[in-house]
Amino acid sequence: MTDTLAQTCERLRRDPPLSAAVIVFAVGVLTMAAVYFVQYVMLLAPCPLCLEQRMAFYVCIPLAALLWLGASFGASKKVLFLGLLVIVGFMLWNTGLSTYHAGVEWKWWPGPNDCSGPIDKIGSVTSMLNQLQRISLVRCDEAAIRILGISLSGYDALVSLFLALVAAWGAKSAWARRADEEA
Repeated sequence: MTDTLAQTCERLRRDPPLSAAVIVFAVGVLTMAAVYFVQYVMLLAPCPLCLEQRMAFYVCIPLAALLWLGASFGASKKVLFLGLLVIVGFMLWNTGLSTYHAGVEWKWWPGPNDCSGPIDKIGSVTSMLNQLQRISLVRCDEAAIRILGISLSGYDALVSLFLALVAAWGAKSAWARRADEEA
């Protein structure tokens, strides 16, 4: 068992695209486990922006698992490069979305009308009922929980940026190795 663990660690050290896929997968799964713990154990419902922030993880976790599998069985460096580049794109997008959400929570800028701010221009009873059906009961402009002064959306921005950087590191290595193979 020790030899196998040592061999695995050595392989991860020598193969950055594989390491990047493993890290993105593991950190992504842990992040989603924490999110579901907060939702289903602590019973803090997510707001619409929180739900939207999960989309990047829904794409990147399975993609990282496929890249991990591909890197383990000799997938081409071009495939690994492109897959990791997709992860970089989604995680950078999610970093921006999470930063926007954190800013809404700190009242630095207004959030979406359907989950933050007052109900404006009620008008007729029918109009008010329509607005009430559209509005979310969970507010985007109030942090459900803060740990060390940072909201969950703030931590999501940090995790997403970290995963984007890890995937970029793996993609850069795959690109360099692809160029070496073609030379």
